[in-house]
Amino acid sequence: MSKSMIDYTKSILERVSFDPVLFCKELEKAVKALLPYELEELTEWFLNFTKEKPELRKCVIYLNN
Repeated sequence: MSKSMIDYTKSILERVSFDPVLFCKELEKAVKALLPYELEELTEWFLNFTKEKPELRKCVIYLNN
């Protein structure tokens, strides 16, 4: 079974989480590419993933648009 777009997106975001600027860019691209129900899942994942990473929290603006 192929990997879903949401899983692929999460994988990319996890790999670039060392750099907040790059993380925000990838998140912005993901928001443009994902379907509405995938965005809901990504938002939940984002909030959970960034609990311990306040430097990435500023990227939430891309999810709220």
